[in-house]
Amino acid sequence: MLFTIPSSELRFRTARSGGPGGQHVNKTSTKVEVLWNVARSESLSDTQRELLLTKLSTRIDARGMLRVASTDSRSQLQNREAAVDRINAIVQKALRVPKIRKKTRPPKRAVENRLAGKKKRAQKKDGRKTVDQDE
Repeated sequence: MLFTIPSSELRFRTARSGGPGGQHVNKTSTKVEVLWNVARSESLSDTQRELLLTKLSTRIDARGMLRVASTDSRSQLQNREAAVDRINAIVQKALRVPKIRKKTRPPKRAVENRLAGKKKRAQKKDGRKTVDQDE
């Protein structure tokens, strides 16, 4: 199931990026932060909301906000697109339900071969033992 966050529910904040970059980085706000309120989102079902709140508990703050920042590019627009892609990927991964593992048993022949090998090794080691002549 493919889920994308509606753009109407996303909030954007911009700031000046840190790090090297000279005069450009000092005068332009290229860092983009995307905020999405998971707790109040209308596009999620109750089960999806619970799943996201438990799986992303380390990334969601006390108000239920999921926050992703991007400073990859010198362009605010590119950082905005990257942040939206990143938040959608995080949510998509968290909503993915893993397949349930079916318990399997080894074939009877494999168990027999393993036990036969163990028996053979045990006999080989028994043959190496020295026998006391006193008994």
